[in-house]
Order: sequence, then structure tokens, then C-alpha cells
Amino acid sequence: MNLEGRIAVVTGGSRGIGKAICLALAEKGATVLVNYVSRPDAAEETVSSIKESGGNAAAYQFNVADAGQVQAAIKNIVDDYGKIDILINNAGITRDGLIAMMKENAWDDVLDTNLKGAFNCIKAVSRPMMKKRYGRIVSITSVIGFTGNAGQANYAAAKAGMTGLTRSVARELASRNVTVNGVAPGYIDTDMTRGLPEEVTEKIKAEIPMNSLGTVDDVAAAVLYLVSDEARYVTGQFIHVNGGMFMG
Repeated sequence: MNLEGRIAVVTGGSRGIGKAICLALAEKGATVLVNYVSRPDAAEETVSSIKESGGNAAAYQFNVADAGQVQAAIKNIVDDYGKIDILINNAGITRDGLIAMMKENAWDDVLDTNLKGAFNCIKAVSRPMMKKRYGRIVSITSVIGFTGNAGQANYAAAKAGMTGLTRSVARELASRNVTVNGVAPGYIDTDMTRGLPEEVTEKIKAEIPMNSLGTVDDVAAAVLYLVSDEARYVTGQFIHVNGGMFMG
């Protein structure tokens, strides 16, 4: 899985799963451009970690939910590096609440960032990738997008929407040697899940056949495969990284 010479953009790349993906891509030789919105310190920490390991990286601030910001940032990146080979749509937020009490802005914020954000980024990179006749697009969705979850109708809808988006764009771009796939993590050991009460964590584990949470590196490994030349004939597909919690 040699990614030497590849230019990769990772949205929401400053922490958690996004950071692990950035580090994994850089380890295989890609130049990694770390997107962030409001945490420049975290983004620069990811960049520094890559550089200290001998890799190449830079941080770019833009809000994926804002089409104008996305278009401008992607243009700047193409101007700076000449191309974009890899896009990882990882940026996402949650605004949980039961549907009967969910405020409209909680719905809109999640759909704007998680689903429209992926659309904005895919649209922006599609022309440069088609022009080069090469591209790898991977969107990080969720097991929740396939199973649903009480209190997360907005999040589940956004992640489910990414499934249709991914498969449709895969059909549109396949003839230009651009593959479009997704990775659907289950419950992963991150700062967010570490903050759950122990009894909740144990209940979650009981629902997972492998009886454990996944790691961010498990997710990054799936991404690495999909952006590699080894996956050149894989498009419109989803890799489920969930310990058997959902088998689709």
C-alpha cells in the first residue's frame, strides 16, 4: 500500500478517527492535508506528529458545511500541490435528542455537516480528479446509518444519506478511474466513548459479537485499503468495522 506522491485531504482530521487516518496515510507516504474548523491547536498537533515521523502535512481551515469555503480551500490546495488524489470525508457532529423534542436546528446542523459537507467536498474534488483520471474518495459513515438508533434520527439520516450519495457518485465517476467507497465504524474507543459510564459501555459490548470496542486504527486500516492500488476495482462499497454488530 504505497501512497508515495499522493495528496490526501482528510476532513475533521485533528482528532479521533480522523487523526488516526491522517497518521496512517502519512505513514504510507501520502502528503496529508488536515482539515479543521475550530481547533487549530489539535490540527497542528496532528501535522507535527506526521512531520516528526518524517512525513509531509499541512493544516487547512474550512467548514465543510459551507460550499463557498470548501470550493475556495480545494482550489487553494490544487494550486499549492497540483492535484488531489485522495479525499476522506470524516468531519461529523452529533446533536442527539428524541424526535418529538428535536429542535429544527439540531436536525439542520447535523445534516449540513455530515451529509451536505460530504456532498460539498465530493463536488469540489470531482473535477480535479476527473481531469487527472485518478481519485480515491472514502466517506466515514456509521453503523447507525444502517441500523438506526433511538435519539439519533438526525445522525442516522445523515449517515444513511451518505450511503446513497456514495453509490451514486461511484457510478458517475467510475469511468474516470475515480473510486468512491465508505467505511462504517461501529462503537470505537475514542474520547467520546471513554466518557460513557462503565455500565453503558458494558451494555454496548454485550451487543457486539466480538465483545469489545474497536480502535481508531481498525478504521484507518480499512481506509488504507480503499485508497490503495490494491482496491482499484472496488467502488460503491462499504466496509463495516463493527466487530459483527451489524452484518450487511
